[in-house]
Amino acid sequence: MKIKIVCVGKLKEKYLKDGIAEYIKRISRFAKVDIAELPDEKIPDNPSAAECKAVLNNEGEKIARHLEGYIIALCVEGKQFSSEELAEKISAIQLNGDSTITFVIGGSLGIDEKIKKSADLMLSFSKMTFPHQLMRLILTEQIYRAFKINANESYHK
Repeated sequence: MKIKIVCVGKLKEKYLKDGIAEYIKRISRFAKVDIAELPDEKIPDNPSAAECKAVLNNEGEKIARHLEGYIIALCVEGKQFSSEELAEKISAIQLNGDSTITFVIGGSLGIDEKIKKSADLMLSFSKMTFPHQLMRLILTEQIYRAFKINANESYHK
């Protein structure tokens, strides 16, 4: 199994890098993890709707080059799962024969509509908005939790 995380924007904070590295190390018992960190587009001050659309389109083109397997786009309008439901979904994807799951985390403006439409699943972790850097940490923790649930191993609740 391969887990791919395609994300827009660089991680700068050491504590986030350390946390993500720890969860990737833990996940490595269950799956190979690849992270494709894509540069974010410059957003002008007080951007117009057309400028926002252009930024999303440019980021979407970069994201599209890295998509493979079962695509899960993280977006606020997506479906919300419990940790157990996410574990069931990952298990079902594996049983269906997909050897790669690609999670997509957009930049500060979100994810381009073309990427959302091409995704197999739109997933929301909350109605709240999180910084994309923090979302990477939350996502890696939940992926690890899902693998632990699927392996019938205990994990802090």
